[in-house]
Amino acid sequence: MYYTEYETEPREKRMKRKWKGVKDVLAAAEAGSGEFRERLGALGACARDFKDWDDYAKIPPLRKKDLIEWQREHGIGWFLNGRPGELRRIYQSPGPIYDPEGREPDYWAWSEGFFAAGFRPGDLAQMTFSYHMTPAGLMLEEPLRDIGCAVIPAGPGNTEKQIEFLTELPVNAFIGMASYLKVIGEKAVALGLDPLADFHLEKAYVAAEPLPESLRREVQEMFGITVRQGYGTADVGCIAYECRELGGMHLSNYRHVEICDPATGLPVPDGEVGEVVVTPFFTDYPLVRLATGDLSSMDLSHCACGRTARKLTGWKGRADDTTKVKGQFIYPGQAATVFSRYPAISGWQIRVKHVSGRDVLVVVAETAQPFDTESFEADFQATMKLRPVVETCVPGTLPENAPRLVDERTFD
Repeated sequence: MYYTEYETEPREKRMKRKWKGVKDVLAAAEAGSGEFRERLGALGACARDFKDWDDYAKIPPLRKKDLIEWQREHGIGWFLNGRPGELRRIYQSPGPIYDPEGREPDYWAWSEGFFAAGFRPGDLAQMTFSYHMTPAGLMLEEPLRDIGCAVIPAGPGNTEKQIEFLTELPVNAFIGMASYLKVIGEKAVALGLDPLADFHLEKAYVAAEPLPESLRREVQEMFGITVRQGYGTADVGCIAYECRELGGMHLSNYRHVEICDPATGLPVPDGEVGEVVVTPFFTDYPLVRLATGDLSSMDLSHCACGRTARKLTGWKGRADDTTKVKGQFIYPGQAATVFSRYPAISGWQIRVKHVSGRDVLVVVAETAQPFDTESFEADFQATMKLRPVVETCVPGTLPENAPRLVDERTFD
């Protein structure tokens, strides 16, 4: 079964439909987006000059660091084809980046991904993504309701309360991070519960972090469920999703996705690793060729599920100086504002580690004198949405010109 007829349409027909969607975005961006008009001006071009995909690939990608800078400089209205009050919602993600949501049904395009993962009318789903400021909670709740599921808006954290819902209510579906579902299972065992016998879960839809196969297997065995993942961002919503057959993530039917050389912005040959560049079919907040900073590659093989969309082969790392931890992007420039409040810190580095199946954020701080690490941890969490482990060392320990952010994680 499929959610829409688009999932099985011939690839040539799909690309013709997507070209129409892209042309609509180009027209809206030229009409309303000061950002895109500046990109066009730099090219000496107008929207009608782009006749095919080869022409389209010549438009320089929009990078998140520029999005952050220009939103701060010009305001959100500079990017919109309309007034802010004509949107449905405006969120804020780390960076900070403002994320507008338009009024179209299934704006973030997650419905087909949930359906492909086995979500059906009558499911009771526990949502553990945040509903506060960031879009994840509502972004993923609304497509579930469109399918016909009921949703418990549990939000993140408060693990014992999560267990209470999972044992006292007939919750058969979980939405959140796989690493957090593992934490819930481990806490349940510590409380004397058996996740297989005492929970009613049948499936989980996970996102916002890499999913090693070892973690997928561990969680599936712990709860006796199927685990499928989706891939998206707070800017564009769903980019790709897994089906029941696994083997990569089908591209969304409502976005144009390219794999590009991070240096040139031009598409790389199929099968090569490059940066994921996305154009969502938004006309109120037109984002033309948004560079996500994520690395992946394209798989053109046909899937046994019958869906004809090409697949991303999974997350291969980052192309820029940011990384994602527990669903939140870490921007060194934003972190620097926290360090600037603590003059005792003369040098610093953020390290991301993967320990026993969990991501750990470590801040290495060079200091010649003590400082209030508890206050620092709280300030860092308030700004970056993540609480770090602080390690101190004497000045000169870090190499000269050491990178501010080091991702030491490896995923099988």
